[in-house]
Amino acid sequence: MATRARRRPAGKPRQILTILLLLLVALYAGIAGTTAWGSPHGKWTPQLGLDLEGGRQITLQPIVGKGQQVNAGEVEQAVNIIRNRVNGNGVSEAQVTTVNKSLIQVSLPGNPSEQTLKSLAQSSQLSFRPVITAQQIAPAQTPTPTPSGSASPSSTPKGSKSPATSGKSTPAKSQASSTGKSTGANDLVPQAFKADTSTPSPSGKDSSSSKATSKPSATSTPTPKPTTPQRQLPGARPTPSSGSDDAWGDFPVDSIWVDNGLATPGETYTELFQAYPCTQAAAPKGKPALKWQEIAAQAPAGQPNVGCDDTEKYLMGPVEVQGKDLTDASYGQSTNQQGVATNQVVVNLKLDGTGAKAFAAVTERLTPYPAGNPKKRFAVTVDGKVITAPESQAVITDGQAQISGNFTESSAKTLANQLKFGALPFSFKELTSNQVSPQVGTDQLQKGILAGLIGLALVVLYSLLQYRALGFVTVASLVVAGVSSYGLVTLLGFTSGFRLTMAGVTGLIVSIGITADSFIVYFERVRDEVRSGRPLRAAVETGWARARRTIIVSDAVNFLAAAVLYVLSEDNVKAFAFTLGLSTLVDIAVVMMFTHPVLTMLARTRFFGSGHKWSGFDPDRLGAAGVTYAGRGRVTIADRKAAGDSTAVEGGHA
Repeated sequence: MATRARRRPAGKPRQILTILLLLLVALYAGIAGTTAWGSPHGKWTPQLGLDLEGGRQITLQPIVGKGQQVNAGEVEQAVNIIRNRVNGNGVSEAQVTTVNKSLIQVSLPGNPSEQTLKSLAQSSQLSFRPVITAQQIAPAQTPTPTPSGSASPSSTPKGSKSPATSGKSTPAKSQASSTGKSTGANDLVPQAFKADTSTPSPSGKDSSSSKATSKPSATSTPTPKPTTPQRQLPGARPTPSSGSDDAWGDFPVDSIWVDNGLATPGETYTELFQAYPCTQAAAPKGKPALKWQEIAAQAPAGQPNVGCDDTEKYLMGPVEVQGKDLTDASYGQSTNQQGVATNQVVVNLKLDGTGAKAFAAVTERLTPYPAGNPKKRFAVTVDGKVITAPESQAVITDGQAQISGNFTESSAKTLANQLKFGALPFSFKELTSNQVSPQVGTDQLQKGILAGLIGLALVVLYSLLQYRALGFVTVASLVVAGVSSYGLVTLLGFTSGFRLTMAGVTGLIVSIGITADSFIVYFERVRDEVRSGRPLRAAVETGWARARRTIIVSDAVNFLAAAVLYVLSEDNVKAFAFTLGLSTLVDIAVVMMFTHPVLTMLARTRFFGSGHKWSGFDPDRLGAAGVTYAGRGRVTIADRKAAGDSTAVEGGHA
């Protein structure tokens, strides 16, 4: 038993070193994985910031309606939102500033993707609107079918029709055009709407569409019965009973459509729906499809609206759940009712109390409509584009919703960040876009690296002169710290968008001194124990127990300072604080998992354990050469040699 007790500590340092080696292998294996299978592919070198690599500079101009003005508060709000968006994946070192009080200039490092550039100017105003009618988008703009039933709004409504009647009288072909398709953004119902899906949706084939039409009438599911309007609006227009009412189609369009030349005074939303182009090929000459979408994004929330996704065009009622009611947005893979992850990427939304209440009310109204009826659907729009328009299968009361569609992880992540950080007070258009060269020349970067190498060389020289052979432990520890920091900075460039700037390089250079300071504290504690008469093996353990607390407290203060600086600063200063904090964490790991285990193993060797004059633990050099009796059978090296009392008797007789 005693033998095992002695052997157990001997193997512990080797185990710790093995764990450290495995962590380093895993770190660089992760980098290798990003270079081989990453999308986009990673690199073996850190990503560089705007000042070292250059990038793209974009100037954004606000889009406002007639009579509207841009104030300084809204511009500052937009700057903060854009900065949060571009830095949503980590420290990407983007610079967002104002120009001439109304323009916003965004400088992005490297070669940003087209998706990233587009996301800057989008307002990202999220809204939930009930669908009144929907129409398939043909390759070329097809004539709008004659309105009938609930498939499209009536041009001369005589009041609100019963959804039950509308669902039965709708031709099967019109129902198929609403939801029957094999591909598109609305193939899969979001998880928040999934509950009872036993009622089949109508098939897209004409041969089976009559069966799909007849099924809703055969079910026992009650259909909603809007109340008869009690009040008439001017012009003998009936008051809509809900956001899904056909009566909205006969309302004159808002002035924003007229002011921008996309509609004429007195034109109704039904006529706007018929004229609205979903593709550039269908757009009237001189009125690009993107212009229609921009105006749809600015349409009043209390009025109907028109929008498109990749396969359908929608006439929608007023907004019933607004983006301001959103408290959080994230993305990930959806799960089925058994909790198993699917391959569909979705955006998860969390609503506050007001939004959850409104969401519950609208799903309660939509759910009873028969499958295939457009009024059963709820459109999710962002910046005038319909992201998805699923059918409501259950009443959702917990405020948890999902947006599904043709998302990739990248597009879902972009949308989630846009929604999470809020909508811009207005949309922007790109005024200029230019490639910019590095702000810091190559010679300045080389000088910075040279300064770091000089500092490292001085630390190594001091360690060898002060600690002799023990100084090589310092050198090895600095190498391990450097390899770890380089790997982490490189991997974070792929996983979190971290980019190394000149300020970040400065933080790494400063960390050399912090790391060396930890080694000095430890070594001096051990040497103090040797001076007091302890054998080296005991001195290493006792010195470590005392030095560890000092090192942890010192590094904790450094990390706290870096964290405060990171939170309160902007742009380049953040990079300095980030690398300083990262290096501090690396320092703690290296001291505990490399320096201490290595010194423990060296203390068991004859060269260091016997106090060789070149080991750094020479008793003569440390001022403790004699041996005296200290009482209670304890023999120790005299610590009073300098005073000439090498045979002092303490607590007993010699």
